[in-house]
Amino acid sequence: MSPDARWAREALGRVLERVAVTREAVGDRFPLYADPVDGGWTTTRRGSWTGGFWAGLLWLRARATGDAGDRRAAAGCTDALAGWVEADTVTRGLILWYGTALDERASAAARLRGRAGGALLAAFDPGLGLVPWGAALGGDRLLARTDGLPGTGRLLACAGAAGVRAAAAHLDRHLGLCLPGDAMERMCPAWRFRPGGGWEPCEEPRPGWSRGEAWLLLALADALLVPAYGGEEVPARVAAAAVRLADGLLAGSLVPPADAGRDGGPPDTSAAAIGAVALLKLARARPGSPLPGAAGYERRAVDVLRRLADHHLSRPEHGRQGGGRPAGMLLDGCYDADRGLAVRHELVWGDFFLALGLAALTGLVDPVSV
Repeated sequence: MSPDARWAREALGRVLERVAVTREAVGDRFPLYADPVDGGWTTTRRGSWTGGFWAGLLWLRARATGDAGDRRAAAGCTDALAGWVEADTVTRGLILWYGTALDERASAAARLRGRAGGALLAAFDPGLGLVPWGAALGGDRLLARTDGLPGTGRLLACAGAAGVRAAAAHLDRHLGLCLPGDAMERMCPAWRFRPGGGWEPCEEPRPGWSRGEAWLLLALADALLVPAYGGEEVPARVAAAAVRLADGLLAGSLVPPADAGRDGGPPDTSAAAIGAVALLKLARARPGSPLPGAAGYERRAVDVLRRLADHHLSRPEHGRQGGGRPAGMLLDGCYDADRGLAVRHELVWGDFFLALGLAALTGLVDPVSV
């Protein structure tokens, strides 16, 4: 670690200490979002679509501490996610890729990823050209959303050659739907399929949803880094789409608004953290897939992570007699601006991607592997 990365080590320490505090508070439940005043968590029993990020945080802490108790906690959390393998949801990519990618039990993690990849392949709909959103989380089943991309391709690739083909088709269909040909138009992050009527854009999340763009860029970065989308020759359109979205991040705010179409709306630090990790990955694109701005991507990622650490990550509060806001909370995350749900809160996936980015800067992890 270079001397100028000491700030990243200090910030990562705060986040991982918060993980220990959270683990004591939530027990065998899964944290979802936390109150920005006192740090109290809203939790779920099974983890919902965010459970893999909690497992990932526990594995990051275990890797940093080397403590056997931390490893047991992380292993138990990942094992608890196995029930999602057969659930009808494409967010198995978020749950079971990020819940296993840092698992130190190589064989057990590979088996779970293999099962998840096989289940996703079985759910692939050739007529739609993708794995549909699914019904497990409620709402319409036949959706295409950009948050159904990260991790999904990497799990599908665990299912052999057929899985690799399905991964490429899944990404291609989302690109065709979500990213307009005109670079001046906003991306539409969610589409609904009407049998007999074809695809139509969803009313929400709306164009301008910053996390939707970040999720797509993250999936594109993985497509450029992992030979799961056509072997060594990645289609030029994948690289072009990645450059377009990455350049958009470089031109925008370090911490974007949750909804670019909402004047005076809240920011979303979780979108910033996801985007920073995507940029770190793009900066490491393999030689066969050069990106002209790769050096600038890493600089921008460091700037974003530094801004999050310096201005949005809570610090220890001195002089208080108990209570108060815990240290290590990534504040100003926006779960759902349209519904006014957790709009200035700590979000478990925001914590994860901040920690992952910081861990990459300090040498604790290789971001390409996650």
